Amino acid sequence: MVGRGHGLARRLAPLIDREWLDWLPTFAYAIEHPEGVILVDTGASPGLMRLPRWHPYFRLAARFNVEPEQEAAPQLKALGIAAGDVKRIVLTHLHIDHDGGLAGFPQSEVLVAPGELRMATGFAGQLRGYLPQRWPKTFDPKPLALESRAFGPFARSRFLTADRTVIAIATPGHTGDHLSVIVEDGDAALFIAGDASYSEETLLGGAVDGVSVDESAASATLVAIQAFDASRPTLYLPAHDPDAARRLAERRTVAVASQSMTACAACSPLAATGAALGDRISASSGKAQSETRVISKKSFE
Repeated sequence: MVGRGHGLARRLAPLIDREWLDWLPTFAYAIEHPEGVILVDTGASPGLMRLPRWHPYFRLAARFNVEPEQEAAPQLKALGIAAGDVKRIVLTHLHIDHDGGLAGFPQSEVLVAPGELRMATGFAGQLRGYLPQRWPKTFDPKPLALESRAFGPFARSRFLTADRTVIAIATPGHTGDHLSVIVEDGDAALFIAGDASYSEETLLGGAVDGVSVDESAASATLVAIQAFDASRPTLYLPAHDPDAARRLAERRTVAVASQSMTACAACSPLAATGAALGDRISASSGKAQSETRVISKKSFE
């Protein structure tokens, strides 16, 4: 989960290390909004259990265990959200455990940062660890070009809804054009972080993972997120943090040194239904949900 060393040594560590983590979740977050459901990332798919063996990262550093019913589309259907209800998909980045469920949403508008799409396309994209050859035939993403307008400590942003309650922000580092999504939810913000960090713990520790392509940018992003979290109550929701669903259900905000409120204990508890895989966790405003599927991540990935 945490990169060892710096520079090339940090990037090579996941390939050399032989210690594996326990299975971790991959979360995608469905935002229920009057303009339609917005899905942030689409998670993994069973196809990831068969990865190209020629690629050293897929052979040595990543394993997946995903059943068909654990994909995003069937999980949302079980929660009463049909694929056609998902009007828009926002991809934090195009790594294989974030775009794996795209095929389940053939009618949804898909938004991707233009630079991310360029890096992921073609054989060069395959060498970088993307799987563009597996994108569904319906994949026709629209460019999500962020504006040079600061949102808090983040230099670039774009409002995704007319009421300005859903905002895409630049959080580069894990990939060069990685982005995150903030949902204004009453007195708190939901920070859907993708892989800006793998957990709240590594965020607070300022620890860069072993995959991030730009260590300095990743570190700067963590500092910016910490500053945002300190400025207001924030629920931090990365894709691979096993505690993220519980924090969302409990409305538990990030505990940072400059915040007097370390947890949102006074907030109303949220009702949670469903199995361990596929929990529906609705925010008090009815805007946010999460659903889960399982992957395995290599140590220091």
